[in-house]
Amino acid sequence: MNEQYSTYYHSPVGLLKISGTEEFISEVTFHDTSQKAPGNKKHMPPMLINCVEQLIQYFNGQRRVFELPLNQAGTPFQQEVWNLLVTIPFGKTISYLDLARKTGDSKATRAVANANGRNNIAIIVPCHRVIGSNKDLVGYAGGLWRKKWLLEHEMKVAYGVQTLF
Repeated sequence: MNEQYSTYYHSPVGLLKISGTEEFISEVTFHDTSQKAPGNKKHMPPMLINCVEQLIQYFNGQRRVFELPLNQAGTPFQQEVWNLLVTIPFGKTISYLDLARKTGDSKATRAVANANGRNNIAIIVPCHRVIGSNKDLVGYAGGLWRKKWLLEHEMKVAYGVQTLF
């Protein structure tokens, strides 16, 4: 089994924990308290350094698409939903119902929302781009204020629009 590494990045939306191996990223999660990176401090794999650099570019408005190999454990349905999430364009949103339709089952809205909520690679797998059918901001593991911030950031970078929510 590949050794797991973790680091932390103080982003504009708070502390992010980034974990992965030499080959892939497996976690980008929000943390509300300061923590120090566990594990081997002498060696930080280029994969995690690259991930932090791409996140910095994203927050600086210089990156719209992440180019990182990802690997997170999940059911085949969760994997399908997560793969669909990365196809949502930067600065755009989709409803849970529309996402369910993309899975081939318009009645799977709750299952899609559940899979969305189990995504452990925030921002890079953009679950923040999924909103309610009535355009309301609903459900986000990092908190609705972060979801709003991320969407407004993307709208501003993509279209020069200050706020829509």
